[in-house]
Amino acid sequence: MRSIARFFGFLFATGALLFMLGIGVAALVVWHFEQKLPDYTQLKNYEPPVMSRIYASDGGILGEYSHERRLFLPIADIPPMVREAFISAEDKNFYQHRGVDPQGILRAVLVLVQGGRHIQGASTITQQVAKNFFLTDEVSISRKIREAILALRIESTFSKDKILELYLNQIYLGLHNYGIASAALNYYNKSASELTLSEAAYLAGLPKGPNNYQPFTKTARAITRRNYVIDRMVDNGYVTRQAGDAAKKEPLGVDPRAVLSKSYENNYFTEEVRRNIVGRYGEAKLYDGGLSVHSTLDPKLQAMAHKALVDGLVRYDEGHGYRGAIKSINFMPDWGVALAAVPALGDVQPWRLAVVLSANAQSAKIGLQPPHDITGNVSKERTTGAITQEGVRWTHKANVAAALHPGDVIYAEPIDGKPDQYILRQVPKVSGALVAMDPHTGRVLAMVGGFSFDQSSFNRATQAQRQPGSSFKPFVFAAALDNGYTPSSIILDEPISIDQGGGLGLWTPKNFEKKSGGPRTLRYAVEHSINQMTVRLSVDIGMPLISEYAKRFGLYDHMPLELAMSLGAGDTTLLKLVTGYAMLDNGGVRITPTLIDRIQDRYGDTIYRHDDRICATCSSPKWEDQPEPKLVDKSEQVLDPLTAYQITSILEGVIQRGTGISIKSLGKHLAGKTGTTNDAKDLWFIGYSPDLVAGVFLGYDQPKSLGEKAQAADYTAPMFRDFMAMALKDQPDIPFRPPPGIKLISVDPKTGMRSSGAGSIMEAFKPGTAPPVSYAGDSNQGAPKSSTSSQTDNAVGSGTGGLY
Repeated sequence: MRSIARFFGFLFATGALLFMLGIGVAALVVWHFEQKLPDYTQLKNYEPPVMSRIYASDGGILGEYSHERRLFLPIADIPPMVREAFISAEDKNFYQHRGVDPQGILRAVLVLVQGGRHIQGASTITQQVAKNFFLTDEVSISRKIREAILALRIESTFSKDKILELYLNQIYLGLHNYGIASAALNYYNKSASELTLSEAAYLAGLPKGPNNYQPFTKTARAITRRNYVIDRMVDNGYVTRQAGDAAKKEPLGVDPRAVLSKSYENNYFTEEVRRNIVGRYGEAKLYDGGLSVHSTLDPKLQAMAHKALVDGLVRYDEGHGYRGAIKSINFMPDWGVALAAVPALGDVQPWRLAVVLSANAQSAKIGLQPPHDITGNVSKERTTGAITQEGVRWTHKANVAAALHPGDVIYAEPIDGKPDQYILRQVPKVSGALVAMDPHTGRVLAMVGGFSFDQSSFNRATQAQRQPGSSFKPFVFAAALDNGYTPSSIILDEPISIDQGGGLGLWTPKNFEKKSGGPRTLRYAVEHSINQMTVRLSVDIGMPLISEYAKRFGLYDHMPLELAMSLGAGDTTLLKLVTGYAMLDNGGVRITPTLIDRIQDRYGDTIYRHDDRICATCSSPKWEDQPEPKLVDKSEQVLDPLTAYQITSILEGVIQRGTGISIKSLGKHLAGKTGTTNDAKDLWFIGYSPDLVAGVFLGYDQPKSLGEKAQAADYTAPMFRDFMAMALKDQPDIPFRPPPGIKLISVDPKTGMRSSGAGSIMEAFKPGTAPPVSYAGDSNQGAPKSSTSSQTDNAVGSGTGGLY
């Protein structure tokens, strides 16, 4: 008996020793791995990379930017059914264990002992949090130990709901989606709170391997996985068997969100906002910071601007002839597959890439490029149409067969009201831009930087530095009106030669029409864009003054003091020009152009606001019959309001009688100015109504002549007219409002003298000024005394600046 007792005592002592030794070894292992554990307490300040969004002024989404497409959703906003689906799929004992599931660990050990090649083990949700945040995907026992230790520490620090919140916002769910909110939006085009049982179960089944359950290419496996999750939810008592069976009969129903359905109209604007944000805050803030960027874009005006610019570019390009097919392909045996392999611009809707299948004198049969289905394969559907003689008339070819040949790859545009009939189109080689702005705030309402963003992302509205030509002249004449001249001042329209100094000889600017008109009014000089009068005026008031005004209006920082600059020989951008005209429109008040109204961070706090007006009483907690709040605007006055009205009145005359007369047909109060540079390399029109300013630019990216007879009056002015016709449709015609102090006196526009006869106009005069009392006797009033002047201090450059 005693020996038996000693034997059992030995066994107990040995077991106790081994047990203590095991505890010691385990403690040593834990201590060893704890030395290199990351600081899990940082999860208290969890700020996951969150997608930033850019919104139009009507709330529509213009763009989304992220390295990980994620929208953060607090646990309180995640529906119980969604939580239960993920718990059933990943960790049914989540609310019972303390971070580690013993059964899972035992299963992993058994696989290891049995010689399994891969470590396995039903990691808990807490362990997945530990791995996703702090560890790698390394498959090893050491990583599993660190994962388990971290899970235990996390469970001792955070609540179950906090851990689940971390998991559901961090987990990758396929198709570039991170977190349940982003997945719900991009798989089903709905919020997490709107998910059905079937949808929630499918998403809950994805963490095991999103690519294994891809909804379009591996549909059967995806349905099997979804049904498995539904069964687990039934087994765990979260849903009834009846509800589960009904959900399993449903199709996957994945309906990817159609992001930015008409983004092709907004691409240049959105990219400019993106570059602005990156320049202001850096790429990390944009792509990971969860910014909400509220832009100034008006979608309706943007669509109008896009149409006006594209139509104008096409009109110019087609007027210079058909250049032939994009390429020729062998379209047999399946023209759809052959055509689908040809890259097409994705932002030229409603144009479609097409291949000519057959052609005769009267018509050509074309096949339209088939789309790719959701799996990436070429659609089996084939669509054909016809191009008749009407569709090739602009090519000036003898007949359809002379323009189109079988195998030709072309663009075709459907004809409204004529099903299956198309017009032949070609991508313009010429480029251009259009900007529309609110003149009172500087908010850019529309911006189109070219024909196709897919073709070229270069923004001609903001990045193209080009000569403005005569569209710069209003700022020269504004400087004169601000310094003693009146609209009726007489300037001599006769040749003038300037000694350039330095042995460069004389510079003799010419008028566009190569003729002179003698004494003319200042108004006439602007309305008809007379170069000789502009140069004479610039000599009189001096280039330093003109340079100062150009700087005030933001056109140039340091304009060279050369007389050619008065004719628009210096480079600037369309956006700067439009901003300058906006200040003429608003009465001479400085504005700063902006594409952004407001920026909010991930918490909804405003970190930028364009409107910097001060409202000291706007923060009152309630209404107590106090005076109405007043906004204090401290904007700088860059031009006398009386001068601003005078130049606006003159620019109205440009449209009524001058180079912008093609716009007169609109029957609206509009002001503006054409601009054509030497050799017609750049064409402009900048103009405005009392509450909307717009500018158009046309030119080749590599500057070259647009044609010997090309001028802004024929191309950019009609583009401005087309835009304003759409933008001001059904709106009342509002005249420009004269400021206090302006005297309106009836004058003869030819002489500037008082007149009430036929053709007289109401001219604007400042206090203390009036029309001239005579004309012929004072023909050189306000003009240089001689036709040849010397300017040795400020040499004139070789460029001759603008014409019309």
